[in-house]
Amino acid sequence: MTVEDVRDPSSADAPWISMRAALVRAVRRQCPRWLSDHAEDLAQAALVKIMAAADTGEGNRTLSSFYLYRVAHSALVDEIRRRQRRREVSLVDEDPDDERSVRIEPRADADPERDASMQQLGEAVRACLLAMGADRRQAVMLHLQGHSVPETARLLGWPAKRTENLVYRGLGDLRRCLTTKGHTP
Repeated sequence: MTVEDVRDPSSADAPWISMRAALVRAVRRQCPRWLSDHAEDLAQAALVKIMAAADTGEGNRTLSSFYLYRVAHSALVDEIRRRQRRREVSLVDEDPDDERSVRIEPRADADPERDASMQQLGEAVRACLLAMGADRRQAVMLHLQGHSVPETARLLGWPAKRTENLVYRGLGDLRRCLTTKGHTP
C-alpha cells in the first residue's frame, strides 16, 4: 500500500482493512496488559496519524510493515503519556466498604506523618474548591489537572479571556482559603 492509496479513500476497501488489521496486531504486540482493552482505539489513532501524514504530501512512498509498527508504537506511547499526565481524582469520597472501590496497600517505605499531612492538604483543597462558584471551580480544577488556559477555554466553551480571569482569580481564592486553613505555600 502506498501513500497515494491513503489519500484516495474511494479505492478498494481491501488495503484499508489489511492496514487496520496490521495496526491492531502491531498495537497488541506492544500494548501493556493494563491497556490491552483499548487496542482497537489505539489502532484507530495510529490510522489517523497515517492519514495525517498522507495529507502532508510525503510523496508516493510505500507504507511498509516497519512503518506501521512505528506508527502503532508512537500512538501507544502517546496514550501512555496522556494517561500519566492527566490522572483524575474524584472530589467525592468513595465508600471504603464498597467492594468496587480501589484499596491501596501501605508501602514498606511509607512515611505516615507525611501521608497524613498530604491527606489533610487534599481535604483542605477539596473544601476550598467546593466553596468556590461553579465556573471558577471548573476552571481551577482543569488548570490543576494540567490543562492550559486555551485548552480549558476550548473544553468549557468559554472565551479565552474569561477563562484566564477565572483561573487567575480562582487560584487566588484557593491560596487565600488554604492560608486560612493553615496551609501556606
